[in-house]
Amino acid sequence: MELMSKKMTRDFAVTILNWKYDSPYDLYNNEVCDESINELMYGGYRAVVDREDALIGFYCTGPSAQVPAGRGAGMYPGQAIDIGLGMKPEITGNGYGYTFFTFVLKELEGREQIHMFRLTVAAFNKRAIKLYEKMGFSIERRFSSETNEFITMVKR
Repeated sequence: MELMSKKMTRDFAVTILNWKYDSPYDLYNNEVCDESINELMYGGYRAVVDREDALIGFYCTGPSAQVPAGRGAGMYPGQAIDIGLGMKPEITGNGYGYTFFTFVLKELEGREQIHMFRLTVAAFNKRAIKLYEKMGFSIERRFSSETNEFITMVKR
């Protein structure tokens, strides 16, 4: 799969916000509203497309990649590049995660002086946790929001 990142547009943002994941991954479903569209367009997000220019995912960095409950509980200490990412629901669980996440990490390497990556994943998402461990991430912290348990993972 040949991938490329592009500037997040309104069309990409609306498409992403309309993605619907089956349970238990429905935690990642979003609402299409101006606030969410603006977050995707101006919150450090990039669209990821394949060679046919079809949208297959996105990634973000910085505060947009952090879970607010974790930020409030001090779960993001020190300097790290926080990463958030998502793939089109129809292609998740089909072995594309490794290629997709490798692409994202290569995009981010060398952009900053910080040499540690950090991400937050829902504790139930064993599929993603297994991928992140395979890619050299290790579990660092656990925290809960009002509705879910999360894990932060780091790669130094």
